Amino acid sequence: MLRGVEGKVVLVSGAASGIGAAHVSVFASAGVKVVAGDVQIEKGQSVVANVNIAGGEAIFCELDVTSLAAWESAVAQARETYGRLDFLVNNAGIYMPGSVLEESPESWQRMIDVNQTGVLYGMKAALPALLDAGGGAIVNISSLYGIIGSPGSISYHATKGAVKMMTKGAALEHVKDNIRVNSIHPGQIDTPIIANLTPEADAAIKASIPMGRLGRPEEIAEVSLFLCSDMASYITGAEMRVDGGWCAT
Repeated sequence: MLRGVEGKVVLVSGAASGIGAAHVSVFASAGVKVVAGDVQIEKGQSVVANVNIAGGEAIFCELDVTSLAAWESAVAQARETYGRLDFLVNNAGIYMPGSVLEESPESWQRMIDVNQTGVLYGMKAALPALLDAGGGAIVNISSLYGIIGSPGSISYHATKGAVKMMTKGAALEHVKDNIRVNSIHPGQIDTPIIANLTPEADAAIKASIPMGRLGRPEEIAEVSLFLCSDMASYITGAEMRVDGGWCAT
């Protein structure tokens, strides 16, 4: 059992499917009270219902991460329901392929709104509650594509690279407040988002994984849980690669 997580409260964005849904389950199994936020209402409610049936404690809130007001409402709901907020997992994200020449202004802006501005708004809304709780932890889910390059994903690289650097900046801003901020950089994970990859990109990625398989969403959530725990008390501003050895080649 990880130290310092049981009885704490976490807000997870993009919680209705994939890596986000895995966070709801993994955190709840460790005794964390979960506020699961997403724009996919029925799916999110189903995730929460399954966790509660299994003996966990979770609630759902509708959360459009591109709206600061929606974020503030989610944080308020966490505090009203559970009395506090200790952890934030900025997980919500989208992927739309496009090269430099192919990228449209609309797609570029949409990627920034969700993947980059959504992370900023999440931290901005959650930090006052974490300060009131005497400290806590933020985990921003970036991507391996926030560290390495590839063709055909220019806006995704831009936003996920931004998440990495925003994480480091926020970590240094709040290191004296007992608030740790880290980013996780998943490789190819078995989630719905990979359906948006081009066949060529998908094949190239799979061929680059030394472990020879896709990652499981739970394998990302478990690293997040560790980073929120007291066992990671000396880790902040770090970029954690969870990629099956991809970057080791």
